[in-house]
Amino acid sequence: MSRNILVVYKKNFEDVHDKALNEVRSTLELLSKEMDITLDYSAREKVSRSDFINRDLVIVLGGDGTLTSIAHSVDEDTPVMGVNSHPRELDNDGSYGFYMGSDPNNFKEDIRTALNGKSIINILPRLQAEIVTTSGNIIRSDPALNDLLLANTHQYQPSKYRLQRDKDDKNGGIDCIQYSSGCLFSTFLGQGAWYRHINNIEGVTFPEVEIDNHYLFVSRDLPRNDRKEDGTYWAWTNQKTTFTSDMHRGYVVADGWDETHFTRGATISVSLDGPTLKLLTFRSTIYDRVSYWIKSN
Repeated sequence: MSRNILVVYKKNFEDVHDKALNEVRSTLELLSKEMDITLDYSAREKVSRSDFINRDLVIVLGGDGTLTSIAHSVDEDTPVMGVNSHPRELDNDGSYGFYMGSDPNNFKEDIRTALNGKSIINILPRLQAEIVTTSGNIIRSDPALNDLLLANTHQYQPSKYRLQRDKDDKNGGIDCIQYSSGCLFSTFLGQGAWYRHINNIEGVTFPEVEIDNHYLFVSRDLPRNDRKEDGTYWAWTNQKTTFTSDMHRGYVVADGWDETHFTRGATISVSLDGPTLKLLTFRSTIYDRVSYWIKSN
């Protein structure tokens, strides 16, 4: 059976990344002599969404930033294999590589495991925002593996909006007007990237049955007197959050990458209805890496 593989790599002219790319390339070239595989390579800066169509495997060589930026273009049926090109355990200046299931030292073994269908398949939920403009047009943001920011495009100006959410299993329904620095939404796995630096939830754990269908929310820099424990300041919820803009211009930013803009009167709904991501790991599941955040059932 023929396999169509795309390798997307980080290119910043550092020897460590070039060395990792050479290792991956030489391994794949040898494999192509014994397996029916088609190989394409693209630098992260040059790849386009159309490059991901009809791929049987996408290999991302770099760190978490490389993978989260590339994942926006990958559909939910295409497996993604992350290879950490500069592991922190080998160099303090390297990448932590949370989403990276492999590295150059293990790649020869791991790629065979992946192509033989024996890797661990992690199905990861992603956040997505749906924007309804005042003229009725519907625009969807890129899906976010870590987090989504909704805010005023001018960060020195407050974000003004109406916030609404139906009753969930922890809080009653909410409907209020807020002035803040914008709203940050995070998946369970993404909370270590930014969310926990905004909201002090140290020691909080989450039920295992909820980690794939709930997400985190916080209103950044909300006035202290408005920081209530009713789901308006922060929440762990499975309900859609709706944000009606009262700003001249705002944006949705997925995983710190592409911006999707909106204007006053637009309604933005955020939920975990985005396409999932099929992420491959090899020696443990992705959730094993954050087991200290999980409350056993």
